[in-house]
Amino acid sequence: MTTQPPTQHALNLRKPYFDLIATGSKTIEIRVGYPKIRKMAAGDNLRFTSGDHTLTTRITALNEYKSFEAMLDAEDNTAIGEPGMTRDQLLAACRDIYPPEKEALGVIAIHLQTDT
Repeated sequence: MTTQPPTQHALNLRKPYFDLIATGSKTIEIRVGYPKIRKMAAGDNLRFTSGDHTLTTRITALNEYKSFEAMLDAEDNTAIGEPGMTRDQLLAACRDIYPPEKEALGVIAIHLQTDT
């Protein structure tokens, strides 16, 4: 019996968040329900690119929410943003990246594992 290799996905990421994932302090990446995000599954590989840097992670779970508020209520906020960010700061950062019409697509919390 042969097993299929994990599906590979790729996303661009802003440098501060890339660095947080690379150091292991950010283990949840937040995205909205674009079709390419909805194709991801636990066990898949996810490669992040920021400028000339790349980092491959493994997706351990994907959780979907109706809003950023619902996601922040359910997920570990310390695993999402920069150290010390408050819930309000995280919410503002999410809304700075994604306007309401994008949030309406659904909010996806992608749980990540790195090999570091």
